[in-house]
Amino acid sequence: MSHVTYRIVQHDGGWAYKVGDVYSEPFKTHARALSAARRAAREQRTPGSTEVIEWEDENGAWHTETAPGSDRPETDVEDSQS
Repeated sequence: MSHVTYRIVQHDGGWAYKVGDVYSEPFKTHARALSAARRAAREQRTPGSTEVIEWEDENGAWHTETAPGSDRPETDVEDSQS
């Protein structure tokens, strides 16, 4: 199972959460960024429907596979101010 960490950081004159190298939109306060990160982490864990998906790889070959809706990552929120 994969793991996703949401990190609360200062960004663009405010606060944001960051996953890997990707930032959320900026929030005016730390508390709002933290709340948004917790909500995003919770939603990331929510199971969905099992779906058949098609995707193209870097060589232009198409693939078909079944993506189980129960295959959700573990998540957490890191906040250096807590």
